[in-house]
Amino acid sequence: MQRIRLRYTKRGRLRFTSHRDFQRAFERALRRSEVPMAYSAGFTPHPRVSYANAAPTGTGSEAEYLEIALAEPRDPAMLRELLDESMPVGLDIVDAVEARTSGLAERLTASVWELRLDGVDLADAERAVTAFLDAETVEVQRRTKNGIRTFDTRSAVVSLEAHPAPVDRPLDNACAILRLVVRHLTPAVRPDDVLSGLQAVADLAPPVPAAVTRLAQGLFDEESGTVTDPLAPDREAVTAAPPTAAVAADAKAPEGPAA
Repeated sequence: MQRIRLRYTKRGRLRFTSHRDFQRAFERALRRSEVPMAYSAGFTPHPRVSYANAAPTGTGSEAEYLEIALAEPRDPAMLRELLDESMPVGLDIVDAVEARTSGLAERLTASVWELRLDGVDLADAERAVTAFLDAETVEVQRRTKNGIRTFDTRSAVVSLEAHPAPVDRPLDNACAILRLVVRHLTPAVRPDDVLSGLQAVADLAPPVPAAVTRLAQGLFDEESGTVTDPLAPDREAVTAAPPTAAVAADAKAPEGPAA
């Protein structure tokens, strides 16, 4: 059984699709592409698809991950193209690699987020960021299925920076960009929790909802302070692996007589 790991996006209006909506679209793409899926056992077999740490509904993402199990081997690059053609524009399959290592979910320990705050001056955003980072704890509340829960957002935030708006923005419209790295802790701290924390410590309240995009997620490197590509170990394992028996046989086969 071959396992393939895929990276996909949620862009534009498709950021408002729920995880359940994506699952349905992806399973349709599997059928249209005639992917030879492996199925679970039992009375109601399901295609073996594992999703890892999906972004909340309403947030965009450039780095969502899943893994599928195949009954027959396929080339990852060709499989990615077939699936991407069968997916709605905005839910794009952008990378694929054969799984040669274990523990993909364990390598998703942090995310890089970008928050676009329309109607917020850069100076106000910078003051709020400074107040947030200077605080030892920043407690916020969130409603969960078990009621209201209070938790600290500061401990999960590795870095938080304010940047000016893109140069193509109209000059008369204030806009600040927040870039943050958040560890995946329990309970999970989401970008909207960080916004609630900024309001709590600095009264920063954007007049319109923030546009939130996950730029990356993966293993947090303590030395460099960066989030690394979770598929890199699989690529390295493929590169280091010996050639398959078929490739080795072709290499050893004597050349035919010259024409």
